[in-house]
Amino acid sequence: MKKRFCTIGLGNFGFNVARTLFEEGHEVIAIDIDPERVQRIQDDCSYSLIGDAANKDFLKEQGIEEMDAVIVSTGERSHLSTLITLFLKELKIPRILVKAVSEDHGRILERVGATDIIFPEKDMAIKTARSLSSPNVLEYIPLSEDYSISEAAPPDHFIGKTLIDLDLRSKFQINVVAIKDTLTDKFIVVPRPDHVIKDSDVLVLIGETERVDKALNKE
Repeated sequence: MKKRFCTIGLGNFGFNVARTLFEEGHEVIAIDIDPERVQRIQDDCSYSLIGDAANKDFLKEQGIEEMDAVIVSTGERSHLSTLITLFLKELKIPRILVKAVSEDHGRILERVGATDIIFPEKDMAIKTARSLSSPNVLEYIPLSEDYSISEAAPPDHFIGKTLIDLDLRSKFQINVVAIKDTLTDKFIVVPRPDHVIKDSDVLVLIGETERVDKALNKE
């Protein structure tokens, strides 16, 4: 389903978010105060604008109120992203995603109306550390401090066994909520207990992150 997005701030992060959304078929407005950045993205978005997004009247003139979500990435200028977030909240944007420069800045953004706080460097650092610590984990989505959803290639001791054999729920208090076969692209939601794990499967696991690691690394 085609959606409408606006990306404010076109540094590396904002540029790549806007381009990816546009490539996926969505309508994307890209805004920055820097003419060079606006020119750089003009072929990778629906349309790009030079303007000061810290001006509420400017935002209203661009039809921001019609957006499904707005992504704010103004670099180290935390005061700008805070002010823009406040205006977006007042304009009743349903989802406001903001790149934070620090934990304190993130808390301020939440107070003024951000629905999603993004810490790109922290998130990438955690993902990198996880990939080194648990090589089987292909993707990692934190749900809270302790819980996560993980996509994982099955370790050798999983292959050839059924979900009943593995008994992950009782042994580790984790659940396999979906399985994708990378050879056939078949996606199974809530797989049957007698599903036999193959080396071509990708498992979607939910539970305490530490317990997921233990299950994958246990021989």
